[in-house]
Amino acid sequence: MATTTRATPEHDGKEANPLLEGLRLRRTPEPCALVIFGASGDLTKRKLFPALYSLALRRLLPESFAILGVARSESTTEEFRSRMEEAVREFGRDRFDEEAWERLAGGINYVATDFADEGGLDAVRDCLTELDESRGTRGNRVYYLATPPNAIGILVQQIGERRGASGWTRLIVEKPFGRDLTSARELNAKISEFFVEDEVFRIDHYLGKETVQNMLALRFANGIFEPVWNRQFINHVQISVAESIGVGSRASFYEETGAIRDIFQNHLLQLVALTAMEPPIDFTADSVRNEKVKVLRSLHTPGPKSVVRGQYGPGFVEGIEVPGYRDEEGVAPDSETETYMAAKLYVDNWRWADTPFYVRTGKRLPRRETTIAIEFNRAPHPPFEEMARGGLRPNVLLVHIQPDEGVSLEIGAKVPGQGMSIQTVHMDFLYGGAFRTALPEAYERLILDAMLGDATLFTRTDEVEEQWALVDAIVATWRRDRPSFPNYAAGTSGPSSADDLVGRDGRAWRRP
Repeated sequence: MATTTRATPEHDGKEANPLLEGLRLRRTPEPCALVIFGASGDLTKRKLFPALYSLALRRLLPESFAILGVARSESTTEEFRSRMEEAVREFGRDRFDEEAWERLAGGINYVATDFADEGGLDAVRDCLTELDESRGTRGNRVYYLATPPNAIGILVQQIGERRGASGWTRLIVEKPFGRDLTSARELNAKISEFFVEDEVFRIDHYLGKETVQNMLALRFANGIFEPVWNRQFINHVQISVAESIGVGSRASFYEETGAIRDIFQNHLLQLVALTAMEPPIDFTADSVRNEKVKVLRSLHTPGPKSVVRGQYGPGFVEGIEVPGYRDEEGVAPDSETETYMAAKLYVDNWRWADTPFYVRTGKRLPRRETTIAIEFNRAPHPPFEEMARGGLRPNVLLVHIQPDEGVSLEIGAKVPGQGMSIQTVHMDFLYGGAFRTALPEAYERLILDAMLGDATLFTRTDEVEEQWALVDAIVATWRRDRPSFPNYAAGTSGPSSADDLVGRDGRAWRRP
């Protein structure tokens, strides 16, 4: 059974923050071993081990716990531990504590094997059996598949065929989950041969972000929002996932995915679902995911005029000259891969009929920013219109997901002094200011939830397939035309056709 523990305070010697009191009581998972396939990759170094260290620092991991790194690279356990210590020191969000690291490092092991071979996982099975004895992990397993998509099928089969008779097994699968609807269904079918749905955790790290989860609290824990969360009061919604970086070392991956598969298929559609969903009957995993699936099934497939794609050319980002996408290492000189995508979506149900959801994502934009902007209808009789500086703007509820996590409400207020002059001001809630603590990384929450068997923040089979069905419909229309790329300069806000997409409706994008 999962137990409750009180985590170590993060600010020893500082004045207690009463808002943190509810954060300190957390469940601890049952004893288990976490197996990371692809342990030599960047994800393990930059995200997974820093997250595991933060959990260990707060004593949120089980006392009987082990980590087994698995990769093709030849290495010893000691070498692997040393590299992971360096990774935690470089990428971790917390101070480095020798005692906490030694507590975690004592359970770290490494196996070098080619898991594509028929007997490639025999060494993994033998090591896990030893860990059951030495670390008391009781046959409980969490397998994290941080591998290329083409390796997932064979791994699922080999893990399934070697399942032990005792203990539970859980499978964490990184995105992208398939490349299209057909491949996603094939992968789901392969997984279902060996695992039931409750054992499968398809990860989308955006769902682990505190501000994404706060959408549920914002809507359903505050009586002032839910009554106006519909087409009668909301004019439109804008969701933006902007990145200032280029493709970096991911060119070979990105050439196969593009913006639509890398961000739109998962992150953007999940944010749409969370924003538009109906209140669940409770906050169990299936209840929340049932409501998200309803939204995804209600999405109207946008026509060609409602979708824009782009590719960045040379330009300047934050004053630094950067190359165009086609000039990046590993990119074909005539590549037609999109690095930008915008779309106007409609949720065809009673709550949202005729209310557009404008979504966009892109690389080499002016700054990194992920936001959800809910713009309300203007007041029906604005007597202060002529007195407003720059015009009386509509109210906007702005959810900042990154980098400055929080919520902001734009309202009109009187400027101090004589006369009646109105100006738009912001009512802000920032996580760091309210709770005086660093927000946990998304992977901390998601790894812990998988160990606990809580699938609320993971995507279900039908969610994935609904998302791919929409993507496939959009991509099918793209095959009929050859785009003129590049069509926006790095450091700008995207192609001009994206501005036209919202401009035709008399609206404009919020500037990142």
